[in-house]
Amino acid sequence: MTAISRSALVLALASVLGLSGIASASAATWAEKHPRRVEVNHRLANQDRRVDRDLAEGKVTARQAARLHHEDHMVRTSERFDARFGRSHLTRAEQRSLNQDENGISRQIHRDAH
Repeated sequence: MTAISRSALVLALASVLGLSGIASASAATWAEKHPRRVEVNHRLANQDRRVDRDLAEGKVTARQAARLHHEDHMVRTSERFDARFGRSHLTRAEQRSLNQDENGISRQIHRDAH
């Protein structure tokens, strides 16, 4: 192999690897911003703030807040598990199931605070 063809081969290989890195990075960004995942994660963040606010206001005990945070964490774990096996997005059925779980936790937050 001549020096020129070796250089061309190295350059071509570097180009292919560089482009594949860009494609995988954009796929990861898309997956994290998939509308169903965004909705589920936004709700989880909102519920987390509600629990923290109720704890700060003395409406729930530290033990109740820890339990509610744990339940939210379990929903987040389920969301990540579903996304991992669903090509980085959630199906409508998975979203519906996660929303039902979040609705139950939301009702529990309300009951504990009142």
